[in-house]
Amino acid sequence: MTDLCFRVALGWHSQPADGEGVCIIGNKRFGYSAPAETDEPGQGVNPETLLLSAVGSCYSITLSRILKNAGLPFSRIHVTAEGSVSGFPRETRFTTILVHPEIREADGSRAEEYAQAAQRARERSVIGGVVRDSLDYRVGEVRLSGP
Repeated sequence: MTDLCFRVALGWHSQPADGEGVCIIGNKRFGYSAPAETDEPGQGVNPETLLLSAVGSCYSITLSRILKNAGLPFSRIHVTAEGSVSGFPRETRFTTILVHPEIREADGSRAEEYAQAAQRARERSVIGGVVRDSLDYRVGEVRLSGP
């Protein structure tokens, strides 16, 4: 077995209340900051959205592999990820992540198999495994769209 290693570089500028950061992944750069919902400037993407993006993107990759291996037809997968944070501002904690997959060009007569695959993807997703035991991580509505 091979271990995989990943790296990002991050830098924060100014004070916590009005600062902003820069994240560098390979040769891509993007800004990040505290979310606007916390009365911060909200410049760039926030860590909460990055967490949802990581969970949702890993989930979609895992689901595509499961569908392919099960012989379930599809052309695209669209995932909406929602997250809830409670206890702001004193005991702030991420509490819930809900993923809603839409599977395009699916065989509607096999809806139950798609729903089971969606649940298996939640269980097998690497990034989902990081959060699964520390918060409420669920699959919401599984939507199928035909050709």
